[in-house]
Amino acid sequence: MKTLKGNAVVAQSGGPTAVTNSSACGVIEEARRHGDVIAQQFGANNGILGIIQEDLFDLGAESFDTITQLRCTPSSAIGSCRYNLGDPFRDKEKYQRILDVFAAHEIRYFFYVGGNDSMNTADKVNQYAQSQGYDLRVVGLAKTVDNDLVGTDHCPGYGSAAKYLATCVMEAGRDTEAMYTFDPVTITETMGRNTGWLAAATGMARRQPDEAPHLIYVPEVPFSLEQFLDDVREVHRRLGRVFVVVSEGVKDAAGKHVADQGTVDAFGHPQLGGVADFLRQAVSRELGLKTRYNKLDTCQRNAIHFASRTDSDEAYRSGQEAVHQALAGVTGMMVGLVRKSRQPYQCVPGLAPLAEVAHGVKALPREFMDTAGTHISEAMREYVGPLLRGEVPIRLGGDGLPMFSRFQRKPAPRKLPPFVGKN
Repeated sequence: MKTLKGNAVVAQSGGPTAVTNSSACGVIEEARRHGDVIAQQFGANNGILGIIQEDLFDLGAESFDTITQLRCTPSSAIGSCRYNLGDPFRDKEKYQRILDVFAAHEIRYFFYVGGNDSMNTADKVNQYAQSQGYDLRVVGLAKTVDNDLVGTDHCPGYGSAAKYLATCVMEAGRDTEAMYTFDPVTITETMGRNTGWLAAATGMARRQPDEAPHLIYVPEVPFSLEQFLDDVREVHRRLGRVFVVVSEGVKDAAGKHVADQGTVDAFGHPQLGGVADFLRQAVSRELGLKTRYNKLDTCQRNAIHFASRTDSDEAYRSGQEAVHQALAGVTGMMVGLVRKSRQPYQCVPGLAPLAEVAHGVKALPREFMDTAGTHISEAMREYVGPLLRGEVPIRLGGDGLPMFSRFQRKPAPRKLPPFVGKN
């Protein structure tokens, strides 16, 4: 394989995580070590949308400290988006615009950090570049708190979100335990549009039989409101208090989302949210029990202050591996993680075709839940336990609050006319 010299663009897409920036840091720092091949690196403001708009900034102008501190900075520092490129045949002008921007800035390496839809975007860009004879290396990096990507044992971002949520349940569970004579029922809603990986991870909070969470509901186990109310009634009869965790994506036996808002996002996915409030009202109405609900929303995916060091380190190594693979000639692949052993825990980077990742969903295995389907099994504890370990060191300011990295964003000179196609 010939050495492909040129520039690189690093972009992020979809919902951020606590370690999305660790992946980007791994890419940026490793690419800097290969300056003889990758001469310059650009960041794309707001993912693929920034590339279409030729809205790039010079990563080489950022200080060493700014790049290093990405590892303890939450969210997507480069900028994210949810943008559907559409079909290469119907929306050809968008794809050609991307190649025109790449050619104008001599970009030969495209690193995209994201989830299913982002890998679909990267796959389409890779295929279009090949069809046009443009020499380009496209490598995706796995990222999602939902942990639903195929081709990887787990996703960077999941371990930190799981650790944060499990801890929140431990803390809020103690509140319910103390206040049960007044606030006997608490329902916490987690993210998870299609899968229950996050909700199930909160089961790690229960170390003693009577500790929270008492009940967990995931999309992989059909949800029945009547059975749910019976479950709550029974736990309350036994303990006098009930702590419930429910995934936003729970479905009934017919496959209908309990919390379907009737709207969809740019990729046609149902817009969910509100299942905890719906269940709160049901418990209050049908059982006469005062019920509170917690919806941590974006906090659960961005909480860097309690991120997993294992998660952060794996995200960083994935970024390094993406550069290694691209320099070796790999394109059209995503860097994921391969678990080599459970005891002791060992995980190494691996590769999966972008097309397979884009069109697959990794469900929570049924054996990761108990027989009743309302709590986790020992298999789930063995799977998720190692992903929660360690802490990410946080730099604090004089006010006692975290110091996060922020790019200067020196704009790359625009070399093309503004894009006039459909955005």
